[in-house]
Amino acid sequence: MVSAARDLVQRLLSEGNGVLRCDPAWVARDFLPPGRRLGLAEEAYDLGERGAVCERWLASTTSADNRIGPDDEGLTHVVGGHGERILLRDVVAADPVAVMGSDYARTHPAGLGRLAKLFDYGHRLPFHIHPPQAFASLVGCNAKDESYHFPAGVDLGAHPETFFGLHPWIAEQRAHEVLLPYLVDWDSDLILRHARAELQVAGEGFHVPSGVLHAPGTALTLELQEDSDVLAMFQALNAGRIISKDLLFKDVRAQDRAAEGERFPLRFVDWELNGDPWFYENRHLSPQPVAGSSGDGLETWVFYNTTKYSGKRIVTPAGGTHRLREPGVYSVFVWSGRGTYAGLEVLGGEPGRDELVVTHDVATRAHEIVNTGTEDLVVFTFFGPDLQPDAPTIAPHGS
Repeated sequence: MVSAARDLVQRLLSEGNGVLRCDPAWVARDFLPPGRRLGLAEEAYDLGERGAVCERWLASTTSADNRIGPDDEGLTHVVGGHGERILLRDVVAADPVAVMGSDYARTHPAGLGRLAKLFDYGHRLPFHIHPPQAFASLVGCNAKDESYHFPAGVDLGAHPETFFGLHPWIAEQRAHEVLLPYLVDWDSDLILRHARAELQVAGEGFHVPSGVLHAPGTALTLELQEDSDVLAMFQALNAGRIISKDLLFKDVRAQDRAAEGERFPLRFVDWELNGDPWFYENRHLSPQPVAGSSGDGLETWVFYNTTKYSGKRIVTPAGGTHRLREPGVYSVFVWSGRGTYAGLEVLGGEPGRDELVVTHDVATRAHEIVNTGTEDLVVFTFFGPDLQPDAPTIAPHGS
């Protein structure tokens, strides 16, 4: 079985000259209405008991942790020109050295270590938190630090603002008792009055470590994060209905829920980060130029300020050629335009032609983006942990 998978991987790598083409991975959620901006046919969004398609996961080796759904929900399939189809997760497992390079595969045995996605909701997401690693480990998962970028040219929706953290006095006093009644009563959205809202601005974004309470707004969002789907909901009422309280305890062990009840998820709160009066200055991501890029394209960092992942936006004008050499394996999402990427044809807005994985050997030698269309070719590139040590970091404010 392993040998057969490795043989298929080698055929796919040979066919794409070291670049893998990916099919889209659509993910349904049942706690919010969809924003319907993912380019699907209108009737394709609603999936009955599963909810509605609200997310597209990109070059994903992470399973969506939904109440119901197919076993491969959230997992990306690599496809070949003759109908071949295999999970990207299985590609990495079958031949990690071919995908990741020998050194990176040895030092990162868990695999690609990051998850990119588009999320698309018609209402603000509920106030929630991702458990830090010490608590995620209790349920056998990774933490979920994450970052957002709001692509330009898309309607921002009805509520383009995100609530972050807590008012500083609550955090300074570690005031569990302020938050606890909302978790116990589970009947309102008034917990949001203890947080601060920031506007979602097209072309910008935020870095949100695990342990930070947040309620993302309705802008179509490109997200890059650790490979995890852990969370605890802290807001009961959202989009006109009460969310299942099971989501407060989704990643809490039964014995911890029995022992501490609603108090246990409050352990996930990083009080210092949530109460940072300089949260915006320390976590706001504006595009930063990439030093040393060459060719006709414009490269900017849009995901940075962490070693856990990183990502760029590259704009190549009509008729232009942009040259790249990267330190290791990465994935590509073509936002708009047409052309070739490392020799493969790509087309933005056409799932199945807009998503690639560039394996180590190709990534680390010179390769090109060629714009063959009449408009800008806009792509996003995503890197896993420790691959881009030169990505910017934000100088801390208020320390």
